[in-house]
Amino acid sequence: MSGHSKWSTIKRKKGAADAKRGQLFTRLGRELMIAAKEGGPDPDANFRLRLVVDKARAANMPKENIERAIQRGAGISKDGVALEDIIYEGYGPGGTALMVEVMTDNRNRSVAEVRRVFSRHGGNLGETGCVGWMFERKGTLTINAEGQDAEAIALDAIDAGAEDVKVDGDVVEVYTTVEDLQKVRDALLERKYTVDDVELGWVPKTLFQPDQKTAVQNLRLIEALEELDDVQAVHSNLDITDAALAEFEAA
Repeated sequence: MSGHSKWSTIKRKKGAADAKRGQLFTRLGRELMIAAKEGGPDPDANFRLRLVVDKARAANMPKENIERAIQRGAGISKDGVALEDIIYEGYGPGGTALMVEVMTDNRNRSVAEVRRVFSRHGGNLGETGCVGWMFERKGTLTINAEGQDAEAIALDAIDAGAEDVKVDGDVVEVYTTVEDLQKVRDALLERKYTVDDVELGWVPKTLFQPDQKTAVQNLRLIEALEELDDVQAVHSNLDITDAALAEFEAA
């Protein structure tokens, strides 16, 4: 699963770029609205909302923006926007499987944009269910272990209830059931570990490692998908080698 640790690093860099482009707050606002709509406006009683609020605060999103998005999603304000969660499934170059999480107020616009990016980068948008069976819904936590014993962190995560842990250098990725994510997160924070990212996502059951050229093509496809305004996250079974990552980042 080392590929996922590497992609987590890419995503953190992308988050910084998003902030510069002004896209990050828009994405977070949508996440806040959907979470509040589905589980209510109280972060203490709505763990999904709590995760997004924490993410928004870490990105320095203004408090009033956070509160306004929550109120809109919960229907407390008059300008609530009808958003829906959609998952698109497709194939990247070489047959890589991708799950694309979208949050949109216009389904037709979103599917057209996603299909266009797939086609432009050598992939194709598939039917619902075409690759979903290759993934499982999991909680994931990414821990910065720099200057610490990564193996000790991994053991603590297992003791806290994690299903699986992968160590890649000074990055520790922790996988949990959906139900245990909050418990494991709280236990690791109590131990003062640096938890860089917490999310509910789609984790591949097995990884696929194509040749380097194809891997880089897939990375460009994933990057292009994530740059779409309506796309909240992209999940793939791509196993990323150091060489492929270096070529991708050098481009």
